[in-house]
Amino acid sequence: MHTRTLGQGLKVSAIGLGVMGMSQSYGPNPGDRGDMIAVLRSAVDEGVTFFDTAEVYGPYVNEELVGVALEPIRDQVVIATKFGWDIRDGRTVGLSSRPEQIRRVADQSLRRLRTDVIDLFYQHRVDPDVPIEDVAGAVGELIAEGKVKHFGLSEASADTIRRAHVVYPVTAVQSEYSLWTRDPEAEVLPTLAELGIGFVPFSPLGKGFLTGTVDASTAFTKDDIRNRVPRFEAENLAANQKLVDHVKRLAEVKGATPSQIALAWLLAQQPWIVPIPGTRRSERIRENAGATHLALSADERADLDSLAQRIGVRGDRYNSEHMAYVNR
Repeated sequence: MHTRTLGQGLKVSAIGLGVMGMSQSYGPNPGDRGDMIAVLRSAVDEGVTFFDTAEVYGPYVNEELVGVALEPIRDQVVIATKFGWDIRDGRTVGLSSRPEQIRRVADQSLRRLRTDVIDLFYQHRVDPDVPIEDVAGAVGELIAEGKVKHFGLSEASADTIRRAHVVYPVTAVQSEYSLWTRDPEAEVLPTLAELGIGFVPFSPLGKGFLTGTVDASTAFTKDDIRNRVPRFEAENLAANQKLVDHVKRLAEVKGATPSQIALAWLLAQQPWIVPIPGTRRSERIRENAGATHLALSADERADLDSLAQRIGVRGDRYNSEHMAYVNR
């Protein structure tokens, strides 16, 4: 797999791996951690060098998983993790990006990740009670101390990104972006292009919808996050099926899979975009990596560019509680 460069010269594989689903959010967690360790190491064999985790995933156990899996090959990979939540007794009770909290999380994450430096440290969600300038300054201090290499933001508005970047250069912004979630295009992506900041789309396959394996008849287990996402309500899935059917038809023409089409479209948007699809299966990692070799013509890209607007997308990407945390 070829590499791409995010802001501040951070080189990573063109497609990374979102590790969250190995510990939460998508139905029963895997029973054998050894299986997930094997999947993570197989990703490196496929050329993936960019791994995304967070203290809140689990909480904590996802970072521990990444630490165990990647410690023997630490010099071959880039590890991103996140701070910004107030976690008490294993439960998330709100946001906290106070400088002393950022420092505490960094030290704990270093221990769980079994490393002496965090390659990319994101603020997971913008904390309205802490000026973003203070957040950028705190991470800048950690970088000066050698505990962190790069500073990132997640689900931040263009204004917040600009203010942070003045205090300490932002390497990457992470937000949801895919063929059916186009929100960053209006303000965030132009800002990143202007400032030389990389973009890391999470849920680039629409939480599984764009793989073509989910439809209105799909039953999710009670602990699957998609039960709480309006876009995955049966009537909205039925309405959105036209979009994924269109992707499926193009995939058949190209001799590819719907997932590869969706990822190839993202890769074609900008050379500084690096999607991080998540999976628990090595064969899916191999499939996703194949998107880096899939060429879309100008006409195909233009058709996909207008797909969501032309067909329409039904349902919000988060429920009202979680929508309150984005684009601050």
